Amino acid sequence: MLTVARRRGLALFVVSLPLAACGGGSPLLHPAHVLPSGDVRVAAGTSANVAVGSIADDLSTARNIAAQDPNAPGPPGQSPEYARGALVAAAVAPGIAPFVGGRVGVGSHFEGGLAYTGRSVRFDARRSFEDGAWALSIGAGLSAALYGRDQSTTLPNVELQSLRGWGGDIPVLVGWRSAAGIYQAWGGARLGVERDIVDTISTEPRPGVPGPIRLEATRTWAGGVVGLATGFRHVHVAVELDVAYQSVVGRYNATEATVKGVTLAPATALWWSF
Repeated sequence: MLTVARRRGLALFVVSLPLAACGGGSPLLHPAHVLPSGDVRVAAGTSANVAVGSIADDLSTARNIAAQDPNAPGPPGQSPEYARGALVAAAVAPGIAPFVGGRVGVGSHFEGGLAYTGRSVRFDARRSFEDGAWALSIGAGLSAALYGRDQSTTLPNVELQSLRGWGGDIPVLVGWRSAAGIYQAWGGARLGVERDIVDTISTEPRPGVPGPIRLEATRTWAGGVVGLATGFRHVHVAVELDVAYQSVVGRYNATEATVKGVTLAPATALWWSF
């Protein structure tokens, strides 16, 4: 059973979820070992999502097109370069965001968690198989995209405030912790899928564009994660890096497009356990 203090901590965490919204990564920021039954950990920090290589080039090309042509993307089906940039802005979502999370041990080596990662809310459950200092964790997460980012900071005519989406991921972690829990380290693999839709993109009339533009994208990804935490008793500082290969297939302004490439998602948070 949760104590009054733990319930209040979880309530404060839930209330803080909608306080900010922008791009960013979707880190785990938890070790392979799960919490004992009834124990709670809350975390607050920062996450980022950095597009590199071809994905970064696709977004940069679309921004250059927008800077040179105020009517971009133009008539439906006429600008595949802009469509690729739109898929990156909506589905990959490069940027920096706050991270707020809470986890609770539910017994029998099971744990549940809820996290706000700037772009989405993620709920997950997992089970660990522990042998002293070592642990293997297998989990599953469900997420809902709820963008509310300032339009001026991303691609013109991609109205991310209208974006909605849902997805899931499976993380598998192997981890180690010291006898007193001063140090914890973990690493493993993650794979996931997400479906994103934008029903309305810009209400301004555009020459050659017959009304609102629809965006649909399916993103699949796979990669690895490494993390480290250090601290004493109830307070720890954690850092994590996710590296993923992303594939986004979708449609924007009646144009089919596909983008593929690598993203880096560094993150850090302060843990408080009670």
